[in-house]
Amino acid sequence: MLLLLPAILVVLPACTTLGLLALNTRASLAPVERQVNLHYATGRAGSVDVYRPKPTEPGPGLPLVVFFHGGGWDDGNKDQYRFVGAALAEAGLVAVLPNYRLYPHARRADFMADAAQSLAWARAHAAEWGADPAKVFVMGHSAGAQIALLLALDERYLNAVGGTTRWLRGVIGLSGPYDFLPFTDKYLEDVFGPPSAFADSQPINFVRAGAPPALLAHGLKDRRVRVANTERLAAALRALGNAVETRYYASADHAQVIVAFSPVAPHRLPVLSDVRAFIGENAR
Repeated sequence: MLLLLPAILVVLPACTTLGLLALNTRASLAPVERQVNLHYATGRAGSVDVYRPKPTEPGPGLPLVVFFHGGGWDDGNKDQYRFVGAALAEAGLVAVLPNYRLYPHARRADFMADAAQSLAWARAHAAEWGADPAKVFVMGHSAGAQIALLLALDERYLNAVGGTTRWLRGVIGLSGPYDFLPFTDKYLEDVFGPPSAFADSQPINFVRAGAPPALLAHGLKDRRVRVANTERLAAALRALGNAVETRYYASADHAQVIVAFSPVAPHRLPVLSDVRAFIGENAR
């Protein structure tokens, strides 16, 4: 069912350490403003970076996108994805990239609590960055997409921080695992255990009518997270009358879907334009 990405750095040449350095070096030249290591909670895992368009005072009411990085729930951090934040800001959005606690120091309840808290914090501060707290979107890649979809579908997490999934104008999942039982990697039994709680890790189990609109994107050459995850979740959402858009990229593997946010990516896919169009439609 699920083939995991332990770290995006090892997937393809563009996502080696040097590859990410090139992507993020280009991002440092983007005409955007970046605030680093703001805190929604104590410790490094409780930090976020914020990206917004220049000039320093952007126009009011920009959509706010909270992006959760991937890495198999045990690796990765926001600093590796400067190119994503910069691309979103260049597209006229305010982007918030949180860190969250990782396995083995955290399990599902911990990193989902971090995700909910970081989203609530970002919404509370949205106006300070020229964003509209009524135009909030959540997005993730790989393990981050599973986190984003759980936030949007399982109402317990946002309820726990005094919120609601009605905060969300939409959710965007890129190459995400949404229906990945039985686990193919032993450590996931610990991440998502005990066995009685395994079902709670699956976004597809929380599909309901009235869910936020969704954009689900996947590369058809993905061998780490199977495309059936996106196909099944999209079908389940549509069956209950929810608005769902799907994008399948015929030539793309797992990492290329996220690397496409960089203008220096080879054979660049239209992922950013698809995301921007979805947000534009649902932020009206």
